[in-house]
Amino acid sequence: MLKKTIKQYVNRLFASNKSSRKVYRQAEHKIDLRLVSRNAIKVCETLQSHGYQAYIVGGAVRDLILGFEPKDFDVATNATPEQVRNVFRRARIIGRRFRLVHVLFGSEVIETSTFRAASNGTQSTDEHGRILNDNVFGDIESDAARRDFTLNALYYDPIQEEVIDYHNGVADLRSHTVRIIGDPEVRYREDPVRMLRAVRFAAKLDATIEAKTHAQIKPLAKLISNVPHSRLFDETLKLLTCGNALNCLKQLRAEGLHEGIIPLLDLVLKQEGGQKFIEITLDRTDQRIRTNRPVNASFLYAAILWPLVQAYYRKELAKPHSHPMPALVEAANKVLAEQVSKLALQKRHSAEMREIWFTQPRFEKRTPRFIWRLIEQPYFRAACDFLQIRAACHEFDSVLAQWWMDLANAPNDERVRMVEALGQGGRTAQNKTKGTSGEEKTGARKRRPRRRSSRKKWQDDAQPSGGSASSSDSREH
Repeated sequence: MLKKTIKQYVNRLFASNKSSRKVYRQAEHKIDLRLVSRNAIKVCETLQSHGYQAYIVGGAVRDLILGFEPKDFDVATNATPEQVRNVFRRARIIGRRFRLVHVLFGSEVIETSTFRAASNGTQSTDEHGRILNDNVFGDIESDAARRDFTLNALYYDPIQEEVIDYHNGVADLRSHTVRIIGDPEVRYREDPVRMLRAVRFAAKLDATIEAKTHAQIKPLAKLISNVPHSRLFDETLKLLTCGNALNCLKQLRAEGLHEGIIPLLDLVLKQEGGQKFIEITLDRTDQRIRTNRPVNASFLYAAILWPLVQAYYRKELAKPHSHPMPALVEAANKVLAEQVSKLALQKRHSAEMREIWFTQPRFEKRTPRFIWRLIEQPYFRAACDFLQIRAACHEFDSVLAQWWMDLANAPNDERVRMVEALGQGGRTAQNKTKGTSGEEKTGARKRRPRRRSSRKKWQDDAQPSGGSASSSDSREH
């Protein structure tokens, strides 16, 4: 243990001595300030006005240099979490392993962290070397040495419009190289998630993992099993939404990391049609990412788990006296019971996934009243998108699936016309064989005949044949 601690300290010291500060002006880094969150700028400006250092850091700087608009912004400062909280009215301290401050601006959260000190072996670790508690603060140079990869150890001052680089991150970014800072084995043991991040960055940036950085991934891949499920959930979602998820998953499998990041992936791929379903899902997810459209985590996991739900569903239907909808509910319950804890799915994710799954059988029925009720459901659009994947896998009629998607995309007036046209002859063969009511033919709600009172009936029966009721009876009824 002592030998390991000394080695770690020497590696840190060597890495720190090797770093050299480089400052890039706007003409060199060419960051467009219009792509920077105003709230992130405000956090930096406010902290600097109180005498602290403050920089936008990490992936946001990487994306800005590449000309992309970052999804979120992190700030690093020499102010402690308590000092940051005192500066901002709406701020809260979170985290145990790493204490951070969330500065709130409406729906946007600017995550603000204090510079970390270089590792000296005194941090609390598990038997594999993973850091369990680390709240030792330092300066910007030591913080840069603590960053995982060179392309993430970049600090951007939006006030002066300067990028500060201690580990040649800008050069690696421009050469599409993923390089870890320090000794790869030590850094991966400290946080095994870094292996997943190396693969994700390589896939996202179409980059190459530097030889020493790559060499230790496969031998240490089993350390992923020691990472808390909640962290794996966050990293899995980033992997699946990196814009090149298919390539990323292939690389994960090649490195032996896929079992740790998605424990059920092999199980899903073994199911009938499972591989095709996941490939189509991830391909469409990549297309959405590339066109800057949002991706819902619940939808993504609903698609990944669907082949398992289908497998259980078929087993439930094979039982005597089974019915489709109860069988689907039972299948969904079994899958979620097995996978929720493994994937660290929150209750809201499970609820949304159920809504998407349970809507699928309802697309089989097309009667006007039923259609209007279905449109009002909160997850109708997500269920329609899910239906398109099923149609691409030949689980559902593609023409009918397109009709539902056209309906979801149409304005209300067009929806009315589509439903009316359906009643006039656009019904499915299934509805034709069952027979349709007057309501289904016209597309309008059928008026229920008015119930006649027993008094009126008695009076009608009392009228002589061919006679007529009195004027007073006519007014009353």
